[in-house]
Amino acid sequence: MAQYTGRGVHGQTVEIIAGRILAGEIAEGATINLAALQEELDISLTVMREALKVLTAKGLVDARPKRGTFVRPRAAWNLLDADVIRWQFAGGADASLLDQLHEVRAIMEPAAAKLAAVRATDDDLAALDAALAQMADAQDDPAAAVAADLNFHRALLHAAHNEWLERMKVVMETGLAERDKLVHGAQHHDDPVPSHQAVVAAIRARDAAAAERAMGDLLDKAAQDVDHVRKQKDTR
Repeated sequence: MAQYTGRGVHGQTVEIIAGRILAGEIAEGATINLAALQEELDISLTVMREALKVLTAKGLVDARPKRGTFVRPRAAWNLLDADVIRWQFAGGADASLLDQLHEVRAIMEPAAAKLAAVRATDDDLAALDAALAQMADAQDDPAAAVAADLNFHRALLHAAHNEWLERMKVVMETGLAERDKLVHGAQHHDDPVPSHQAVVAAIRARDAAAAERAMGDLLDKAAQDVDHVRKQKDTR
């Protein structure tokens, strides 16, 4: 599903209601008092209805006769939706969310690197090289470093030439962007270039086992970086 790009009062309303649901302020199964919420947010009925349409499409809410609009069980939420992922991080993601992201990456990305070693084209290699160069240039700029890392992992998934795997980039990019903001925003972090460069070298050498292994090593380092940031926060 495409990422929500609503702006203005409508967009703010979506963000506020979604944030409260994901934070548990409006519990699963709870009926939403739309009149009270409309008055609190000082919005029109049209804005409220349009906001609820967005949240309904993402599986967060539903409406039934005599029951009204209610929060659906978490099992029904579209947790792979880019906005739902972003909203969870915006609400102050707990450690389990980052751990689950790492587990998904550990399943997907070594396999993608293995496939890329067999299937990558010259254009794919050029895209990976460009992302590495961008990464090297951006290390003192957290926002640029995040963008470079996203470009690398986007290029890696594309180089696997598996349409289903590539479609997972929406999930990967949203979660990875939030993880990268955490790591690259820290005062101290290791140079990411060597670990990424090792993956590209193995892909270029057409060594599938080495590419899979290098990607696994990169992810181990990524997990260590997150743990380091957590420890820094705990000691403050």
